[in-house]
Amino acid sequence: MGTAVTHAPATEAPARDSEPRHGPVKSPRPAALKRRGRRENLAGYLFMSPWIAGFLLLTAGPMIASLYFAFTDYNLFDAPRWVGLDNFSEMFADPRWRHSVQVTLWYVAVGTPIKLIAALGVALLLAQKRRGQAFYRAAFYAPSLIGASVSVAIVWKAIFSDDAIVDRTQKLFGVDVGGWTGDPDLIIYSLVALTVWQFGAPMVIFLAGLKQVPRELYEAADVDGAGRLRQFWNITLPVISPVLFFNVLLETIHSFQIFSSAYIVGGGAGGNACGPADGTMVYTCYLYVQGFENSRMGLASAMAWMLLVGVALVTAVLFWSQKRWVHYEEGGR
Repeated sequence: MGTAVTHAPATEAPARDSEPRHGPVKSPRPAALKRRGRRENLAGYLFMSPWIAGFLLLTAGPMIASLYFAFTDYNLFDAPRWVGLDNFSEMFADPRWRHSVQVTLWYVAVGTPIKLIAALGVALLLAQKRRGQAFYRAAFYAPSLIGASVSVAIVWKAIFSDDAIVDRTQKLFGVDVGGWTGDPDLIIYSLVALTVWQFGAPMVIFLAGLKQVPRELYEAADVDGAGRLRQFWNITLPVISPVLFFNVLLETIHSFQIFSSAYIVGGGAGGNACGPADGTMVYTCYLYVQGFENSRMGLASAMAWMLLVGVALVTAVLFWSQKRWVHYEEGGR
C-alpha cells in the first residue's frame, strides 16, 4: 500500500485590520469645538466692531438721548430740566407747527405722484431699443445724484427768482406773476419742480421692473386686439406693481425728510428761513428753526419723534394697502 500523504489544513491568513496603522480617527472633542467656535465668533465681532461702534455712537445713542430730551426743557447750554409732556402740548397748540404739517403733507401728496409718473413715463420710453439709449439713461439719472446738494438748491433759487429764466419765459406767454421764490403761494411749486427733476433713481428701478415683463403677454394681447393703453393697464402695471410699491414707499419717506432744498430755496438762516410767509415751512425746516435758531432742543426732539411716528403710520398704511393692488409672481397679494 502506498503511503497516504496528508496535507496540513490551510490556515486562513489573518484579516488585515481595516483601520489605519495610526489608529482610528478621533472626532474633535466638544471642548475643542467650543474653543474654535469662540475664536470664530470673536473674529466676526472684530470685523463688525467698526459698524457696531458707529451704530451705538451715531445712531442708537443719539436716538435715546433725543427721546429723553423730548420730555425736557433743553437749550443746548443749560442742563436739561424734566417737563414731562409740556413740549408735546406746546407743539400741538402751535399754529406754525400745524402749518408745517399741512405744507409737508401737501408736498408729499403732490410732489411724490408727479415724480413717480415722470419716472415711469421716461422708463417706458427708455425700455424700447433705440440709439444712444445708454447716454439717455445716464443723462436722466444724473440729476438724482446732485439734486439734493446745496449748490443745486442755490442755482434753483436763482432760476426761479425775479427777472430770472423762469420769470422771463412765463412773461413771453403773457404770464406776469414775478419770481416764484418771492411769492408765498408759488415758492412751494419750485420745490415740487426740483423734486420732480430728480426722478432718475426711481426711473432706473422702473427700468429694471419693465425688463421682467414677459414679451409673450404683449404678443397675446396684440392677437386679441388690445391697444397700447389697455396693455399698459392690464399687463404692465400689474406685473411691475411690486416695483411700483417699492418706489412709492421709498419716495414717500424721502419726501417727508426734505430739508436742505426747502431751507436754501426758502432763504436760509434768519427770520425768513422757511420762505416768505412760511411758504416752504416743511416739517424738518421748522424743526431746525426750533432746535438750532431758537435753541429749543427739547421741543425739536419732541417734533422729531412725532415725525418718526407719522412716517411709521404712513408706512403701515402703505403696507396695508398693497394687499389690494400689488400682484406678486406667485399670484398672492
